[in-house]
Order: sequence, then structure tokens, then C-alpha cells
Amino acid sequence: MTRIVKVKTGSAFEEQASYSRLVAVDNWIYVSNTAGRNPQTKEIPHDVTEQTLQVFANIETALAAADATLADVICSRVFIQNPEDVAVVMPLIGQKFRGINPASTVTCPPLGSTVYKVEIEVTAYRGASRAEVEAITVSL
Repeated sequence: MTRIVKVKTGSAFEEQASYSRLVAVDNWIYVSNTAGRNPQTKEIPHDVTEQTLQVFANIETALAAADATLADVICSRVFIQNPEDVAVVMPLIGQKFRGINPASTVTCPPLGSTVYKVEIEVTAYRGASRAEVEAITVSL
């Protein structure tokens, strides 16, 4: 029988818009677009580097609630408000996903507020970090 787990963080936004931070369907894990708001202080850092690191901390906490880690991420979608911040954010993404190498999309759309400098959404598969991986290189 399919097992579904829905994780909420207590965010007012989750309640207002009626969504979960994470939904796990068996081993598939979907993490909602996540901003860099510190869950304890409710503050969002002004610095794009600090905000990006907080985004990852929030995602890692949600994944841990579903018995998963960043190493289980198979796809990421990165939304950067200001194209000028891409050069700062992408090395941080690279550090966090080094050796994991998920499929990835990076785009610079307007976000819900100018206070948000970066948001990230991920899809993970519980156990992907322990799976045998075949790496293939092609010429495009």
C-alpha cells in the first residue's frame, strides 16, 4: 500500500496557502520551493550567501524528517531573483551538490517578494545516496 507523509514546519505561509513543506510518496520526496527564512527567528538574511545557506538548512531539515539527505536529491530547481547574484549562488549550489550532481534548472524569475533573493525546490528519492550510479558523458 502506498504511504504518504506530509511534513509541515509551522510556517504561516504553509497554513495560509494550504501546502506542505515536504510530501513523501513511498520513496519519492518532493520539497516545496523553499526560501531562506530562519524558522526560529522568522528573519530572512539580507545577504544572498547567508540566505542561500539558510535555504539549504531548511531543505536539509525537511529531508531529515523523511529519513533522507541532500545526497538523495535527484533534481533541483533554483530560482534567483537578481541575475547579478547568479555568480554568488551557483558556487554555493556546487558545494552543496558536489558529488550528488542532480538534474538542475536555474532561472531568474521575479519571486514572491523582493526580500527573497533565492529559493530552491528539490525532488529526492529515499535511498538514492546508496544506489549504484552509472555516469555517462555525452557530447552535445
